[in-house]
Amino acid sequence: QVQLVESGGGSVQAGGSLRLSCAASGYTWYYNCMGWFRQAPGKEREGVAHISTSIGSTYYADSVKGRFTISQDNAKNTVYLQMNSLKPEDTAMYYCAAGVLRMNICRPNYWGQGTQVTVSS
Repeated sequence: QVQLVESGGGSVQAGGSLRLSCAASGYTWYYNCMGWFRQAPGKEREGVAHISTSIGSTYYADSVKGRFTISQDNAKNTVYLQMNSLKPEDTAMYYCAAGVLRMNICRPNYWGQGTQVTVSS
């Protein structure tokens, strides 16, 4: 099995920055992509960004392009999400996920517990 543990969430003012981390353990060959999803109360869960763990190619939702950067450290089986120029609309629970790429979308099979990001105006 695969375990994912997120960290780095918190509360910041608009315009601030946070960096989220997701450490994977277990059978890391069970997936070929890792990504970040977010969900606010009463809203659908949405994909934010993902990365191909083998190739390193990245994808971003339009709402975060130019502000968020996903990266990986393969030696540590860890992915990061650098979030800059945060907006109140970014407030959500952020979940790390690992899965397989299909139609250039990371389809999660494993999920982390989530980390809360709150952005105040």
